[in-house]
Amino acid sequence: MITPAFDLSQDSDYLILSIRVPYTRTSEFDLYIDGTDFKFYAKPYFLRLTLPGRIVEDGREKATFDIDKGLFTLRVPKETAGEHFEGLQMLTSLLAPKGSRSAKPLVEDLTADDEEEDEEFDWHVEQEVYKENSEEELRTLHKYGFGNQRSGVFARLQEELSDVIDVKNPEGTTAAERRQARLEAEVSAFSPDHYLADLFEDNEIQGLLKFRPWWTKLSPTTGQDEEAAMLFTDGEKEQLRKFTNRSYLLDKMSRYQAWLSLVDILLSYCYEVRSTEGEHNVESPWTIRKLSGTLCWLETYSSLQDVLVSFGRRVLCYPLYRHFAMVSAAVHDTTNILQSGKACVLKCLLDIHKVFRENDPAYILNDLYITDYCIWIQRVNFFLAEGAPRALLILPALPLFSSMYIGTKCQLDLTRFLLRLHRSLN
Repeated sequence: MITPAFDLSQDSDYLILSIRVPYTRTSEFDLYIDGTDFKFYAKPYFLRLTLPGRIVEDGREKATFDIDKGLFTLRVPKETAGEHFEGLQMLTSLLAPKGSRSAKPLVEDLTADDEEEDEEFDWHVEQEVYKENSEEELRTLHKYGFGNQRSGVFARLQEELSDVIDVKNPEGTTAAERRQARLEAEVSAFSPDHYLADLFEDNEIQGLLKFRPWWTKLSPTTGQDEEAAMLFTDGEKEQLRKFTNRSYLLDKMSRYQAWLSLVDILLSYCYEVRSTEGEHNVESPWTIRKLSGTLCWLETYSSLQDVLVSFGRRVLCYPLYRHFAMVSAAVHDTTNILQSGKACVLKCLLDIHKVFRENDPAYILNDLYITDYCIWIQRVNFFLAEGAPRALLILPALPLFSSMYIGTKCQLDLTRFLLRLHRSLN
């Protein structure tokens, strides 16, 4: 079965579903509506959605089909008139979990969908014979990737290893060993001459600091305002539909580390966007990867200070523009993105995914980190209150590294933002 392109919108009383099904007959549509469960079938297309609110089939629903465009439009009444459905742009999270999964985390939540499948469809498209690893093999393989749920990936990709990450033997090095190797590599890579040249001849850098990325035009929003402000391109919507929906079994520490790594990745992305003034180039995959300890060294951070210090060090060691002001700008940009809501974070992740997808072999980082972040961020509770998400599960302590000379306003903004997050957990 083919999953069709689809879009969802709403007004106060109705949910509007637009489903593109070219080359189908108007007499062959089947619909199933039951609370939060929606199913649509028009051979060879099948769509099943788990909605964020309840809809009813009470005779007020209305369907139209534009033959020329192949567009099926359905207006279905909400069970509670006036209710606002959150997350209609999070297309991946709306797709009901499939029986097969393309990624291979060590542990997954397979109970995300408890519904019985329709007998006329076979949902188990792909199945593999289970091969159990011995206890000895499990002990010797060190984990990495999103939520530290991957292992053995680079054992099969030795040729691509050096072009993707800087860790020489990821399967056989612990997190502490990777960190020590990273710090030594940064010390070796630091060039005082390059740093001083950028410090005193900074005309070009000052021009970059005046650049306004697309997210600066947004403001901290809440719920409905966020959905209205954030528009996804057709390409981004298509990619969201391609993702395999899944749940993640992360304990408290793993969630904490996942948020820290997300901040690390966003910092690198913000630097790259500013350094290229929003125009990605052939160096963009390298820049994002190189500035992120998460992506380049499979780093697992334990505090925000570790993230910021790592990012600051790497900015001063590797990219073209090595200036503290670029570090400060990236921190400020990352704060703006987080305050703008998870739709904004998702759009950034989709952009990173596209950059890596078009680069060989950086696409491996999508499978290790970015794809999972794109799916996971849609499922987390990330509603905004007073300009900050309520349940961003990170940072029990909030130290900032003043030695990096981050601007006072930026420090206050980020500290205020993170304090709200911390209070929301209590």
